[in-house]
Amino acid sequence: MKRFIIITIEILLCFLLQTTIFQWIALANVVPNLLLILTVSNGFLRGRKSGLTVGFFCGLLVDLCFGNLIGLYAFMYMAIGYANGFANIVFDKDDQIIPMILVGISDFFYFFLYYVFNFLLRGKLNIFFYFTRIGLPEIVYTLLASIFLLKLFYIINKHMEKAEQEEV
Repeated sequence: MKRFIIITIEILLCFLLQTTIFQWIALANVVPNLLLILTVSNGFLRGRKSGLTVGFFCGLLVDLCFGNLIGLYAFMYMAIGYANGFANIVFDKDDQIIPMILVGISDFFYFFLYYVFNFLLRGKLNIFFYFTRIGLPEIVYTLLASIFLLKLFYIINKHMEKAEQEEV
């Protein structure tokens, strides 16, 4: 129950930070995707099921507030969370570089899906223009933000796992 409450607070805080404070410090008119960082970290640290669940709720929150179609962002974040859950099996949780690489790859995948659903289906075919204007700045900014947030999420996860082990 504690984990559910803490993850809910993390989702809400990341969403509020991404949509309020980081809007003021936007670089190249993009903000870091904090919900993506949260989804990647949960998938990496807790596995596929946790990544899928956190991704669903992050995407659903974005869908409800900004989406034109309910479920599109939920699907995108779910796919990213589930895919990053495979890294939980393969890599060591204490590694600091792998999660950052996963954030970069996931943000590129998120941009590609965003491009397909929001631009390509409307006949806007210049992916290189959108990548240099939207995708690349967001990937760089998200990677910079992930340096700090991944450590914070790692510390929170470690304390939650320690508390769960003490309860048993």
